[in-house]
Amino acid sequence: MTGKQIEFETRDGKAKAGLFRPSTKASAGVILYMDAFGPRPALDEMAERLAGHGYAVLVPDLFYRNAPYGPFDAKTAFTAEETKTKLMALVTGTTQEMTIRDNAAFLDALAAEGIAGPIGVVGYCMGGARALNAAATHPDRIVAAASLHGGNLASDAPDSPHRKAASIEARVYVGVAGVDRSFPPEQSARLAEALRVAEVDHVIENYVGVGHGWCVKDHSVYDEAGAERHWKRLTTFFKETLG
Repeated sequence: MTGKQIEFETRDGKAKAGLFRPSTKASAGVILYMDAFGPRPALDEMAERLAGHGYAVLVPDLFYRNAPYGPFDAKTAFTAEETKTKLMALVTGTTQEMTIRDNAAFLDALAAEGIAGPIGVVGYCMGGARALNAAATHPDRIVAAASLHGGNLASDAPDSPHRKAASIEARVYVGVAGVDRSFPPEQSARLAEALRVAEVDHVIENYVGVGHGWCVKDHSVYDEAGAERHWKRLTTFFKETLG
């Protein structure tokens, strides 16, 4: 297993990302879209675990336009008013459209590292919607898209991913926290209908009893059993789609 930090140009500046490779030749590439707390060791560990299944995994810093910032403690960042204000400014100031513009640069960064074939994407929290929007924007490259405790996947916003379902050719997996204010049942139903009408091969799975953020080890609601269940689902999903 090898990991390194890389820099590359986007339409809006210079971005950084972690790149994690398996010990053997990578079978495919994966982009891991971060949660609201930014790149950090917990996400690196997740990327390394995916790399262990044979994928080259890119973890881009979606907040690069506002660097330097943080670091943030995922357990306390939203409970302390000072860090909550800073974090929300980063989240709301990094729009879906910004990440959509960045996606071509993320794909190019993988290609520059010799990963030019089909790509899988997975996003957590704020990254979930970005993974689905990436699949809609680059249907020629992205063949598998997963969202775990993603928020606002089928909201009233004009950039909500469900509005672009007709452009998605990838297989889609959505893992939903049992209770999640950012993705309530009515949004889940709306997303399911949009994907069904668009004839997207998809699964929406409800993880009963876990909270928003359950997959990420440094999160206050991390749930080991639920996280392991997500890993089983995610790695099977990628193996079936990416090989």
